[in-house]
Amino acid sequence: MPLNPAISLEALYDFGLVDADSTVTSAVSPTPPETSRGRGGFALADADGDPPAPPLGFRAIFISDTHLGTPGCQAGALLEFLRITESDYLYLVGDIIDGWQLKRRWYWHQLHNDVVQKVLRKVRKGTQVIYVPGNHDEAARHYVGVDFGGVAIRYEATHVTRSGQRLLVTHGDRFDGVVTCAKWLALLGDQLYTLILKLNQHFNVARARLGLPYWSLSQFLKLKVKNAVSYINAFEEALAREARTRGFDGVVCGHIHHAEIRKIGEVLYCNSGDWVESLTALVEAHDGTLSILRWSEIVAAAAGAVPDSTPQRASVAAGP
Repeated sequence: MPLNPAISLEALYDFGLVDADSTVTSAVSPTPPETSRGRGGFALADADGDPPAPPLGFRAIFISDTHLGTPGCQAGALLEFLRITESDYLYLVGDIIDGWQLKRRWYWHQLHNDVVQKVLRKVRKGTQVIYVPGNHDEAARHYVGVDFGGVAIRYEATHVTRSGQRLLVTHGDRFDGVVTCAKWLALLGDQLYTLILKLNQHFNVARARLGLPYWSLSQFLKLKVKNAVSYINAFEEALAREARTRGFDGVVCGHIHHAEIRKIGEVLYCNSGDWVESLTALVEAHDGTLSILRWSEIVAAAAGAVPDSTPQRASVAAGP
C-alpha cells in the first residue's frame, strides 16, 4: 500500500516533528554528524550500506524502545543492525519515536531518517512489519488499524512461532502503574533518565580513553536498587498473568529497557530490551528458537573476540 501523504503529515504534526508552517523535509535537525558505525565505531556494512557477508536471517525480529528523536538513541548501531539482518516478520514493539522528548526539545538527526527509510525498504522487499506503539509514541495509536506505508499499526499483535506457540505482542506500558495512574511522575522519571544518560555519556568517554568497555549507570541502578528490582519483577509478572488469562503461551514486550527471556509459571516472558543502552533485539530463528541478540556480541564476533563484560546470548526453544 503506498504511503498516504495526508496521514504521514498529520502523524508528524502529532509527534511534534513539524509545525503548521513547516514542510516534511524541514523535519531534520542540522545537528553535528553522528557516526553510523554504532558504539565503538565498528561498521558491519560497506559504503553502499550493504553487508559484506550474507545477512543474518531470522523468521522474526522484535525491537523496541529505539527512542528516535532523542540524542540517546543509538541510531548508528540500529541502522547497521537493520542492514545486516533479514526476517519474514519485523515487530516494532513501541517507543520507536519519542514524542515526549520531541515536544520538550527538538532533535532529529539524519540517521534517524535513515532508520525509518530502512524499515520502509524492508517492507518493499517483502518483510511484514507490524508496529505496536508504546507510551512515548502514543500519538501513533490514533492510527491503529491503518497500514501506514505498508507498516501495519496495531494496538497489540499475536505472533505464532514456528512450533505453534501463540505470543501476545504489546509494548507493556498499560501494565506500568506509574504510566497509567501518575503520568506526571512518569514524565519526571523520563527527565531524570535523560539526565543519567548524559552523565553516563561523559563517564564512558573517560572509560573509552582508558581502554575500558561501555558501562551503563542506569542498568546498574535498575539491577542493584531494591525498589527497581521489585518494579521489574512486578511488571514481568503482570504481563505473564495477562497472557495466561487470555490463553497465550507467552508475551513479548518492551518498555522497561531490560532484555530477558524466562518462564514465569507456564508462560514464556520475553522482553526485547532497547536501543538506547543495551542495544538488544529478540529474534526467532527459522527452527522456532527464541533468543536475545546483543549488538555488542555481533560486533565482537565480527572482530573475532567475545566481550567479557557482556552476558552470553540467552535462548529458549519455542516448543509446545
